Order: sequence, then structure tokens, then C-alpha cells
Amino acid sequence: MAKNLAGELAFFKSQPLNIRTLLITNMLYALILPIIEIFVGAYIMRNTGNPSYVAIYQLCMYIGVVSTALLNGALLKIFKVNLLYSFGIILTAVSLMVMMFVHSLGIVELGIAGFALGASTGFFWTNRYLLTLNSTNDANRNYFFGLESFFFSLWSIIVPLVVGAFLATIDGKVFFGHTVNINMGYQFITVVVFVIAIGACIVLSKGKFANPVQKKFIYFKFHVLWQKLLALASLKGMVQGFLVTAPAILVMRMVGNEGSLGLIQGIGGAATAILVYVLGRVAKPQHRMYIFGFGLIVFFIGTLVNGLFFSALGVIVFVLCKVLFQPLHDLAYFPTMMKTIDAVSTIEKRNEYTYIMSHEIGLFVGRAIGMILFISLAYFISEDFALKYALIIVGALQLISLPLAKHIIKEIDTKYKSI
Repeated sequence: MAKNLAGELAFFKSQPLNIRTLLITNMLYALILPIIEIFVGAYIMRNTGNPSYVAIYQLCMYIGVVSTALLNGALLKIFKVNLLYSFGIILTAVSLMVMMFVHSLGIVELGIAGFALGASTGFFWTNRYLLTLNSTNDANRNYFFGLESFFFSLWSIIVPLVVGAFLATIDGKVFFGHTVNINMGYQFITVVVFVIAIGACIVLSKGKFANPVQKKFIYFKFHVLWQKLLALASLKGMVQGFLVTAPAILVMRMVGNEGSLGLIQGIGGAATAILVYVLGRVAKPQHRMYIFGFGLIVFFIGTLVNGLFFSALGVIVFVLCKVLFQPLHDLAYFPTMMKTIDAVSTIEKRNEYTYIMSHEIGLFVGRAIGMILFISLAYFISEDFALKYALIIVGALQLISLPLAKHIIKEIDTKYKSI
């Protein structure tokens, strides 16, 4: 066992400096992601009791992401990409802190908080894509995203368990004559998040990254290959919003408190973490669609079980399927996206950030459709109906992603093979 671990560590050290720097930075940021993805939704549910408020918050967050993608392209003409990346990491922590220290959570406050957090994560994701695109190639992207997904999955076990246990036990405790409540616990967590963010920025400063040479990045017409990828991005975006909001809403409604939320997330994460690392280490580019398809089917099964049973058991099965689906989906999706950018940027001779920015718009279209679907079903029919059937609809639509992704890869490998 020790020999195997030493071998994997040696393999990691053999990677180029920029790849190692990005992986360690993302490993640290991955400690923050469960807070954003799980406990922010739970925090809003606890303080408003309204699932639609969570969806509204999430929609405003995604508007912030798209706005930042446009602003970031302009700022790349002035600032180094790693500085903008670091700014996004710090701004994420600050936005979380501000939200947790606000005393009232109405629609206006949630909209502002969501937009601010979306803007900060937009700086993170767009610059992360750009740095990863320029630091990796199609041959090593399975390893890159496999190791990254391993840590995302690992922290999705540890962080929810620790944070959930902390929030569940701190409520009502007395420290130095003051009674602590759960909201104070959330505030303490955001301080820890800020410290982790600083650590990630220090690591990122060690890399040697370059900005795009070509400065123009806004275009409205794209090659048909990229149009197909944008359709794939919209399908991914549609499910992405539900992966953030649905688990928190369902667990708080059907199962229990944040402690239950952390425990359920942790149960499914261990096997997934090992699985995605092994797949990333041994799988070849031609295996991506098998991984992609398996993840989509698992997610659809989870939505069916949740809709049919709509009970604590159904929610547990859905969350476990979600924990397995997300890293498998990302492991196949992101290398496919970057392979398409490699091809289309060569065909059209454009700045790579052009495609990263338009990709965020494609994601936003899907996210908006998903959130509007949920809000509409909750408003015009009922919240229970939305929680049951919106997920099934989105899960079924995701199955279209597989033939579309296969078609994109086939075109790149045959029609544009000479690129």
C-alpha cells in the first residue's frame, strides 16, 4: 500500500510545474466548494423556509457568473490570469462571510448575495478553465481531472461530515457567557473559509502562467462544432443548478438537519473518490463516453427513485446517486470541452478565452431554464410537485447529452483529425 502511494506521489511530482500548482490550488479550493454547494442552500432554507428562495438565490448567482466572465475577459488585457484567479478565490470567501453576517434574508438581500457570490466564483471558474486549458493536453487531462475530482469527492465526504457535526452540536452551547446558535456557527465557518482561500492564493503564486496573446474575445458567430458544444453546455447547466439546490432542500425537508445532510453526503463519497482517481489514472481519451454515459444513467435513476418514493429513503438514494454522478460527469465533460476548444480555436484562429466566456453563457442558459422550471412548477402547482418532477424532467433531458457528446468527439477525431 505504501509502495503504491509512493508511486502515485512520484507520478504527481513528474507532472509539469503548472499542473502541480493548479492541482494543489484546486485541492484547497475544493475544501470551500461543499460550503457553497450544500450549506449555503441549507442556510437559506433554515432562515426562510422557502425552497423557491433557494432557487432565486441560485439564479442570481448564475447571472453573476456570466457578468464576471465578460468582465474577466477585459481585465485579462491588464492583469495576469493567476492574479484574477486569486482574486476570485478571495472574493468567494468574502462574499460568503458577508452573506452569513447579514441579519435578514429577503428576496432583495438574497439576490444581491447570490450575484456577489456568483461574480466571485465566475472569476474562479473562467480563469481556472483558461489555466487548465493552457497547462494540459488531451493525453493528460484524464489524469488532471481524475485527481482533481478525487479531492473534490474526498472533501465532499470530510467537509460535510465535519461542518454538519459542528453545526449540529454547537447550537445552544455556552461559550464565555454567550449562547451560540447555528447561524453563529455558519459565521465561524466562513472565517475558516477565508484562511483556506489565502492559502490557495499563496500556492497559485508559485506557478508560471501566461495570458492569451490575442486580446479580442467577444464574438457572436461560431463554428458549427462549437455551437454543438454550447448545446451540450446548456444541458450540463440545466442539471448543475439542481445539484446545488436540490440536495439541501430535500434533506432539510424530508430527512432532518445539517448533520443529516453531511452524513448522507459522506456515505456516498468514499467509493466515488477512489473510483474517479483510478479512472483518471488508467482511462484513455476513448473511454470518456463510457464514463459519461454511466454517470448520466446513475443520475437519472436517482431522480426516478426520489420522485417515486418522495421520502427520506428516496432522498438518500438521490443524494448518493448525485455524489457518484457529479465527478464522473466532470471527468468526461471537461476534457471533451477542452478538446473542442483546442480544435475550434485552431480552426477560427481566436483567443481561447472567447470559448471559455461563451461556454459560461451556454451553461447559464441551461441553469436559467432549470431554475425557472423549478420556480414555475413550485409557484403554479406546488413545491412538492416541483421537488418530485422537476428533477426527473432534467434527469431525462440529460440523457440527450450522451449521443451529442459522442457526435462532437467523432467529428473532431475524423472530420477535423488533421488539426
